[in-house]
Amino acid sequence: MNILTLSDVEAPSLWDPLQPYRLKDVDLILSCGDLSPDYLSFIATYSHAPVLYVHGNHDDVYKSRPPLGCICIEDQIYCHQGVRILGLGGSIRYKKGTHQYTQREMNRRVRRLWFSLLRHGGFDILLTHAPAYGINDGPDLPHQGFRIFPSLLTRYTPAYMVHGHTHLSYGLQYPRQSQFVQTTIINAYEWHTIQL
Repeated sequence: MNILTLSDVEAPSLWDPLQPYRLKDVDLILSCGDLSPDYLSFIATYSHAPVLYVHGNHDDVYKSRPPLGCICIEDQIYCHQGVRILGLGGSIRYKKGTHQYTQREMNRRVRRLWFSLLRHGGFDILLTHAPAYGINDGPDLPHQGFRIFPSLLTRYTPAYMVHGHTHLSYGLQYPRQSQFVQTTIINAYEWHTIQL
């Protein structure tokens, strides 16, 4: 399965109605947030693949203008052709605003998923906006990762965790790909493809 991941910055090469062939071999599209709803609607229009998304910390506009043709998978496990994707968007709370959570609030979100995790037997991809604590997160509060994420990865050993929020343009300390136990961590900044 060819999966296109998106986050944080709109890619001009994908947002081009004259070059829709760039999306023709994509089987699934995962958005990690902080993208214009118009951009995601465009991607959904020009691709035959479903577009799944979680919210970034700058996605307040989605409440009044959600991306059309896309599926929000916040706090649920979505199955596509046998691939189980768990969606947990948002960032650490660093100011007032929606889609920001304390460590305790994210822990509660995960605890509420216990039955779904049991019923699905885990998940194959963890789709988030923020990174996991200690894995490609930043030293400042706004870019700190969630402490519950490494526990999820250790317990369920998904093939991938896909996140955004820590832009690759911030510096070399934020790699595109890294490894944690049996999970490949992908920073989806702008766009990246993975095979599953």
